[in-house]
Amino acid sequence: MNNTLKQQLIDQALHIIDERGNDPSHDGSHALQVLKNVEQIAAAEGGDLDVLIPAALLHDVVIYAKNDPKSDQAPAESAVLTKHVLENLSGYPQEKISQVMAVISGCSFNKKEVPATLEGKILCDADKLEATGAVSIMRTFSSGGQMGRPLYHRTDPFAENREADAKLQSLDLFYERLLIAKDRLHTDTARVIAQQRTEILHQFLEQLKKELI
Repeated sequence: MNNTLKQQLIDQALHIIDERGNDPSHDGSHALQVLKNVEQIAAAEGGDLDVLIPAALLHDVVIYAKNDPKSDQAPAESAVLTKHVLENLSGYPQEKISQVMAVISGCSFNKKEVPATLEGKILCDADKLEATGAVSIMRTFSSGGQMGRPLYHRTDPFAENREADAKLQSLDLFYERLLIAKDRLHTDTARVIAQQRTEILHQFLEQLKKELI
């Protein structure tokens, strides 16, 4: 993909996301971070950037809060909106739109199916990497605050004597998602990055334990 077309995609994606403007953890910065991750993984693993770049930028162009009943519909709705964007983007290879839609539709942390294509695996990995490391800590408490959840369980913040439940308090998302994201990746490149970032999560929890206990 040439730089002009890439910049047009970036501009359009950020415009749509900024207009929506209702979720700091899935804002334009998240889209750009996923794009960065996609390009880093693809540089080592391969993959079609004509498919990966729009998929990275627009994979969360429709988003619902995690406690919204429509949350599971977001990937499919993002794929449809992406189709409209690409159909009207001069110079984009129209025969690749269906591939982009399929990659976006299959991008969800909770989906257990292994993506059928390399591009699908790369996008899923790039998105899951944002559930690791320092950025994931900011995103966790941003989302939790948006939904009005407490930061942590008052008497057992680290789920040592109870089942973690991120629907009730934000810190529990570490145990339900952040710490296990590295185990759900498909590419070697992403696994190396995630291993390093997961260490940051453990360091954060260790410091928090010193402050709370």
